[in-house]
Amino acid sequence: LTVLNAGRRYLEAEDLSGKVFVTSGLGGMSGAQAKAAVIAGCVGVIAEVDEAALLKRHKQGWLMEISNNLDHCIARLREARKNKIALSLGYHGNVVDLWERLVHELDTTGELLVDLGSDQTSCHNPFQGGYYPVQLGFEEGKQLLSSNPGKFRMLVQESLKRHVAAINKLADKGMFFWDYGNAFLLEAQRAGADVAKKGANKTEFRYPSYVQHIMG
Repeated sequence: LTVLNAGRRYLEAEDLSGKVFVTSGLGGMSGAQAKAAVIAGCVGVIAEVDEAALLKRHKQGWLMEISNNLDHCIARLREARKNKIALSLGYHGNVVDLWERLVHELDTTGELLVDLGSDQTSCHNPFQGGYYPVQLGFEEGKQLLSSNPGKFRMLVQESLKRHVAAINKLADKGMFFWDYGNAFLLEAQRAGADVAKKGANKTEFRYPSYVQHIMG
């Protein structure tokens, strides 16, 4: 319902075939995102750093394909988008790399490859493993979290700033991003990322919330 309503409200589209939804998280509640994309008829690309979670969703049938290669992900995204094929593709890697690759495609080809975007990493708990920084691999991140939590926190906040910078560039060209109630925008703001709503008070963000703006 969230994906469908986001399409209706922000794309003015009842039919999401050929539209692309990019997000992250394939753990607990976030595992439903892959299935939602296919039910809605769009192309869903969902990033996940934890291979165990990715493989679990694939085995359960909630995720149609998996890949750890960004070139392959972009090629599959383009193919499914062009042919209007419903697809859920799990990218084993950091979502920041995926967002930055989409910015690179926009910069080099002029093509905006994503229509809808969100995030379901566990940003309510970003410094204890709910969000992994793009600068490190998953296992490296786990080791740093254990050995030097202060440095881990610093890298998470740097990663959040990169995360938002990429989203902002794509949103400026027409992609619609929303907050999925996971404290992503709040933690990004605390990290110093550009998520404030221009001309509004500090508690308002430039991107809508799924509760008030989409489901409401």
